[in-house]
Amino acid sequence: MASRNILLVEPRYPTKFPPLGLMKLSTYHKALGDRVHFVKGTDKDVPYEYWDRVYITTLFTYHWKITLEDILYYKSMLHGDTSRIYIGGIMASLMPDKLWKETGISPMTGILDKPGVLDSDNDYVVDNMIPDYSLFNNLSHHYALLDSYFGYLTRGCVNRCKFCGVHKIEPVFRDYLGIKPWVKLIDDTHGPKHNLVLFDNNIIYSKRFRGIIKDILDLGFERGAKLNNRRRHVDFNQGTDARLLKEWHFKLLAKIAINPLRIAFDHVKYTRIYSAKVRLAAKYGIQNLSNYILYNYDDTPQNLWQRLKLNVEFNSELGLQIYSFPMKYVPLTAKDRTYIYEPHWNWQFIRGVQRILNVTNGIVMTGKEFFYRAFGESEEAFLRILHMPERLLMKRGRVPGAEEQDWINKYENLTSSEKAELLAILCDNRIKKDLANAICQNKNGQLKNILDYYLTEPEDPNQTRMCDE
Repeated sequence: MASRNILLVEPRYPTKFPPLGLMKLSTYHKALGDRVHFVKGTDKDVPYEYWDRVYITTLFTYHWKITLEDILYYKSMLHGDTSRIYIGGIMASLMPDKLWKETGISPMTGILDKPGVLDSDNDYVVDNMIPDYSLFNNLSHHYALLDSYFGYLTRGCVNRCKFCGVHKIEPVFRDYLGIKPWVKLIDDTHGPKHNLVLFDNNIIYSKRFRGIIKDILDLGFERGAKLNNRRRHVDFNQGTDARLLKEWHFKLLAKIAINPLRIAFDHVKYTRIYSAKVRLAAKYGIQNLSNYILYNYDDTPQNLWQRLKLNVEFNSELGLQIYSFPMKYVPLTAKDRTYIYEPHWNWQFIRGVQRILNVTNGIVMTGKEFFYRAFGESEEAFLRILHMPERLLMKRGRVPGAEEQDWINKYENLTSSEKAELLAILCDNRIKKDLANAICQNKNGQLKNILDYYLTEPEDPNQTRMCDE
């Protein structure tokens, strides 16, 4: 077969991880003697070359708009020749019909784990190929964690959680994938990597977990391991299932350079189970932990606060460093991130949580002082913070200033029904002009006074509402 020109595209959505699927495709095509080029987003130079194939990966469904725009750009570049465009990845697997309808391109779903899927003249399995780390040489876009071995020790998940799409993309659970030959091949081809980042979706379910830990130890990732005088880390990046973790798991995990140990805490109903597993981690000297905390899914703002506070208490009591990552639930086929779990969540509350998290790039820090300042010292204080005007929420200090205290006083003087009306007005009138009109039409003096705070901006302190006479 003659050498082909292959273009690999990752759309413009933000991500810190490099596109593992495209890295494997690069290795596959280079093994066949093809020329491979990678771009992030739309590239004005690539239309001037002929491309035998264009592969476009996809990530989360809520990146729909950006992803669709980039797909249509490359379809136009090929003058509508869809036979040369291959679309795959998470969104493609979860929403193939919608992508087909919008693009006229039939996506490839699932993973490329069989030979002959792309070309019938070879037995290569794309999913078994090592990532091509040279793909990003001379690329202006920077990916974090490139100095890591990326891979899987298992595939799939036996759970069928409604909020997760893994069972749709990888329906068969594979108990064990020998990683040692994979790492050796990466070493020989691209040089040694510092850390080990694994994307297994349910590593604890594997009945060969002991063998997996032995493989990790054999690769030089024992506890305290260093490379070039820097500590090495093992990260089961997709988290571990607290319900499955037993004490013997912690004994084994404590032997490797696990940092952090991620334990999912998806719902407050798992508090007892989660707490027991955190204490086991502390018992075996695993001090650095992290967890994904799902919210806006069958929960309340109070439930979120309770789970975050529990981690802060564990940090203080057990000397741990638990970093929490609140994750807003979005349905599997949502095209944006606007979904709100009503009636417990609303636009004002979601926006408030996002503004708090913006301060620390989505991380809830480990200390009590930060937590209480950011999220309040009680569930009631947290709800009050979520009601705050954005400018007051963002500039809160240890001691409320005069303006903040005035707002608090006015808020506390509202009745329960008035607070509900306040929320309804804020959620229904997100544009300042609409909010101003709603205030003018409101006959409740107390509500009018507190609503004025939501109109005034720091750059325009003298702004007043203009009501029709």
